[in-house]
Formats: sequence, structure tokens, C-alpha cells
Amino acid sequence: MRRALQQRLPVVAGLATLTAFLAATLLLPMSDVLRDRAFDMQLAGEQWLRRPARSDQKVIVVDIDRRSIDRLGDWPWPRDTLARLMDAIAGQRPAAIAIDILLAEPDDRSPAALARRLGSVTGRAEISALAKGLPDGDALLAQAISRAPVALGMVLDPDRNGTLPGAAVVTRGPLPLDDLWQTTGAIGPTESLAAAASGLGALSLPGSADGAIRQVPLFVAAGGVLMPGLATEALRLAEGAASYRIEADPPTLVVGNRQLALSHDALLRLAPVAPSRRATRTVSAVDVLEGQVGDGRLAGAIVLLGGSAPQLGGLRKTAADPLTPSVQIQADAVEQMASGRVPRRLAIEPIVQPFAVLMIGALAIVLGAALSPAAGSAILTAIIALLWTAAIAASALADRLVDPLTPSIAAVLVFTMTAGSAYSLTRRREAFVRHRLEQRLAPAVVRRIVEQPDLVKLDGEQREVTSLFTDIEGFTATMHRAGPEELVATLDQYFEGVAGIVISHGGMVDKIVGDGLHALFNAPLDLDNHPQRAVECALAIRAWSEGFRRRAPAAALQLGRTRIGIETGPAIVGDVGVQSKLDYTAHGDAVNMAARLEGCNKELGSTICVGPGAAARCEASLLRPLGQLVVRGREEPIALFEPWPDDAPPAWRDAYLKAYAMLDRDAAQAAPLLQKLLAERPADVPMRRLIERLPQTFKASLSSASSAPRT
Repeated sequence: MRRALQQRLPVVAGLATLTAFLAATLLLPMSDVLRDRAFDMQLAGEQWLRRPARSDQKVIVVDIDRRSIDRLGDWPWPRDTLARLMDAIAGQRPAAIAIDILLAEPDDRSPAALARRLGSVTGRAEISALAKGLPDGDALLAQAISRAPVALGMVLDPDRNGTLPGAAVVTRGPLPLDDLWQTTGAIGPTESLAAAASGLGALSLPGSADGAIRQVPLFVAAGGVLMPGLATEALRLAEGAASYRIEADPPTLVVGNRQLALSHDALLRLAPVAPSRRATRTVSAVDVLEGQVGDGRLAGAIVLLGGSAPQLGGLRKTAADPLTPSVQIQADAVEQMASGRVPRRLAIEPIVQPFAVLMIGALAIVLGAALSPAAGSAILTAIIALLWTAAIAASALADRLVDPLTPSIAAVLVFTMTAGSAYSLTRRREAFVRHRLEQRLAPAVVRRIVEQPDLVKLDGEQREVTSLFTDIEGFTATMHRAGPEELVATLDQYFEGVAGIVISHGGMVDKIVGDGLHALFNAPLDLDNHPQRAVECALAIRAWSEGFRRRAPAAALQLGRTRIGIETGPAIVGDVGVQSKLDYTAHGDAVNMAARLEGCNKELGSTICVGPGAAARCEASLLRPLGQLVVRGREEPIALFEPWPDDAPPAWRDAYLKAYAMLDRDAAQAAPLLQKLLAERPADVPMRRLIERLPQTFKASLSSASSAPRT
């Protein structure tokens, strides 16, 4: 202790770190992320101590997987196909069926639906009347749904008002759902399907602070009406219960003969489920439809119908897998409720958590100041291990969730700051910055930054930048054609060349994502004439990439063209990220617009698309206008440009500009002029696309003019 008091500087550093961390955990949303990760690790760790929960209720997932899509056709399936699938499931007499698919739109593909639509369009009642005698997809599906206890799905919608039929709930005492997830409205199935179903359940799944699904709602509220979750409603139907019973003290949900502890937000925290368990309970929809699933497999089970095929849009991020089918999440919830397991946080956690951080942080200061780094690290490791053991035991034995991660991080941070050297930390940061910038900036710029660090404002500043995005055309198909090693080797060479061109033109390589590269000009240091430098860089990239994709190994992969988007505007630049991985990058409309302009090349037929902000700062002779488009994020169309084709003669360029300028004054007169110019350069795809975007009346006049006899 005497040695600790003598070393005032480490103690001050440790106290400052502890104070800052404690304030951050109380005030910033990062504490929610840490807590969720801690509970993930806690629940995963306790699997070694707890036997897998078992229940007397069988749960089966009927999966609309890729094989089903390949065999039965693209999604969405016709309603008669879903009806046949429901008939096949109901024929095996399950205890209940829950459909993890929103059936909000009426059938539009069956003969009856087509007749109704044709009659509505033409205004002929006799055509609409024919629908009564034609096969009706909704009617077939409703009939199939009525054969078994079926729960259909609904979703919460904060943008609409209105209610759906709520749950029958009997309460004993005041409703203990103070933090219930609720919105002003909801979207449910069509009236005919809802009338045939035995219940409605919420498909909506709440994301955690990091976007992962870790909880399933037992109840939600839409427009003030209490609604069950899909998993809860499936359990009620299987139990044959007419209503739910909610008791206030202690908060308890009673479903038939089953009782579950109920949290104030009515959310069920999910425990990890082994992939082998999900595989065991899952059957393919096409196998059910073709009668390849044994008669007893679905009998008496709660059957959840949903899909793992990406076309259904039901893949969700969870703590274990970024692509978990939502139907599997609902099945996890049903099994967990059937087993009676409800992991939940301690009621006094808001008090215990800061106290634990404070105590272990104070202990870390003592260890860091009084002992050698090796001895202090050993003791602190043992304390943290004991903390985790206690937390895992609490989960395994009492289903109580305690966050050991936040105190552990606090202990490590405080100990590191107390025992560390400010000098070594400074040197490490300098080395990190140098290494990070050497691969993204020209060597001369790196030397300036190292010699004068104040030139770069890492904490954030607003400056004008020119953003450049690249993308490889048809890369998804290329990826499927190529082997992993061949693809990676080709991309390495490609990005090496593109990044070198960016750096040689004074730009900074911001990031590489997938097959795209993002570059910034005029950051982190000032760059004269940066919009034009960016356009010249794009021209160099296009020329180099065209040669590259015709040489091995890119030629063997049939690598597509490089498409580029460029825009200039104000942006916020600086270090963004987490403490262990900061990234100097830019955020602003110009950055977003450049990415969207890159995508506009596909519609424009161009390879380089320059926005109005960048075009206004370039020499007029460098770019030609391509017309106006409504770009995502903008309500009004904006003018777009591309560099002039190299082989376009001056006279042709002048004629193009005159015809284009005439579009605003007299489009009917400009259209034939553009058509004539296109005849001189029939391979000019951007110009052809410009003509195709003209109003229909002008294209009709063009067609008439081209077919008129010549004299």
C-alpha cells in the first residue's frame, strides 16, 4: 500500500480510467452491447453445466429451403401451392401450426384473382363475376388453414394506426408489463385467411443494440391492444387453452398447464441452441408436400412453417449466426417455453452492476500500483475467472443473468492504465498511425503527417472532399465461377493496381469492401483541384482495369468492367470505430451520393458517373451531360455527367451539346438531332440510354421519322 501511495501518477491514471469507464457504462449505449455480449457468453458457458432442456412437447420446423424453391418454383409461391403444403401438414394431425410468413396481400395469381383484377381494370362486372367459378388461391388456402389449429403472423407497424383482434387475457392484479413493446398499428393477414385461422401472433423480433436477435416477444401491443407473439400463440393452440392468464405477483404467464416467469417487457431471452438440434427438428417443405415425411413425424407436434431460403427474406442476425432463419428463432422460443426455462436479469442489477465495476476497478488500481505487472496480472486473472464462474453458476442453477463482462473489462482497462507507461503507449500509437497511413496515402503525405501530427484532425472535422467509389460489374457471377484461391489472388492484383492509381493522383484509399474501393480526395490534407484529380483518376482506373481484365488471371474469370461514381461536397472526416480498431473515414451526402452514382452507371450505360457537385468544379471540356435521374435519397432528379469518349471528334461533341441544350427548350426538336448523332456513333451506349429515357411521345416521333420514306 505504501508503494501504491508513492506512485501517484499510476493511481491518478487508474482512477481517471475507472471514473470514465463507470460514467460511460451509465450514460452511453455501449453498456447495452457489453451486457448482451456478456449474457451470450454466460449462456454459452453454462451449457457445460446444464443438461439440455427437454419437454413433453415436440416441435418441428417445416423449412421452405433452397431445395424446395428449386423444386416448386420461385418465391412467392402461388397460394394453391401453400394450400397443398398446409393440407399435407394438417393431414398428419399436428397439435398446432404457426406460419412464420406474413400473408398480408391478397392472392393475385390464381384464375379467380386474375378475373377479379381484369374486371376491375376493364370495369366489366361480368368478368369479375367469373371469379366465383374459378380456382381461388385465397379460398383454397383458407380452407386448408381451417383444417387445423393455425396461428398466422402479423407485424408491428409504427407508421399506421389501427388494431387487430387481440389475445384473450385474464389478469390477476394489475398488468405487470410496464416496458411492453408497442406501436400504434400492425399489419395482419388478409381477412379471409384471418377468419379461417385459430389465432394471430407477432412475427416482429426486436433487435439488440448491435442488431442481433436475442429475445422473442411473448406479448406486444398494437394500437393499445395486447397481442401474443407467434411462439406464444402456437403454444396456446397446442395446449388447447382458450385464453392466457397473467398474474401480477410474481409476474407469471399461464398457458394451459404451463407457467412461465414474465419479465416487465414480456421478452423471452433465448438460450443457445446447438445446430445439430435445429437440424434434427427440421424437415424440408418439398419432402412434406411429396409425402416423404413419415406419418408420425408431425403428429402431435407444434409445427412452424417458414423458410431458410434467402428469397423469403426471413434471415436474421443472431448472436451465433448472422443468417439465422426467423422460423428457427421462433422454434427455439417454443421449445424454451415448453421446457419452462426463462433466463432473466436480476431485479437489483442496476445497483449491483456499478458497484461491481467500482470494487473490481479499485482492486485493479491497487494491484497495478503495488505489484509487478506479472504478479498483478496473475491475481487479477484469478479474480476475473472467479467472477465468471459465479455468473455462469447463477445462470445454470437459477436462470439469473449477471453481467461479468463489463466489470472484467473495467478491471483490465484500469490495471493496464495503472501499470502501463504513457511513453510506450505514445510510441505504439505513432507506430500504429504510420503503419495505417502508409498503405493508404502517398509516402510524402505520410511523412508530413508524422512530422506534423497536428495537420490531421483525427477527432473529426468538416471539410470538402471528393468521394470516389468503384465496383466490378457482374462480380457475383464471377465469384460463383472462380475458385477461392484464384479469386483472392486476382482481387489482390486488382486492388493493388487501383489503389496505386488512387495514391498517385493524390487520393486516399478509405476502405475496400467486397469488390469495391472507396477513395477520398482532399483528405486528410488539402489537395488542389481535387474534383478534377478524382475524374482523371477514374479515367486512369478505367484504362488500367480494361487492360487488366483482358490479361491472365482476370481474363480466365471473365472479370467485369470497373464502374465508378464521383461526387464532391462537405463531409465529416475523422477516426471512427471502437477503441481496438479506429478507422479514419468520411461521412456525408457526397460520400453516400458517390456510392449511389456508381450504381447509376448500370442505368446510364456508362462506366464513370460524375455528380453535379464534382462536375461544377471540373473543366467544362472534360465532361458531357448524360441527362437527369432521380437518385435514391433525393426527391428531385439531378444532372449526371461522364468524361467525353476519347474517339468523339470536336464537331460531334459540339453537336451533342447543342442537341442536349435544346432538350429543355424544345425536346421534340432535339430528339431527332440526338438520333442522328447516335447513328454516327451507334456504339455510344450512354447516348442510346439517354434517348430511351425521353418521354414516350418523343420516342414515337423518332420512330415515325426513322420509318418515313427518304427522298
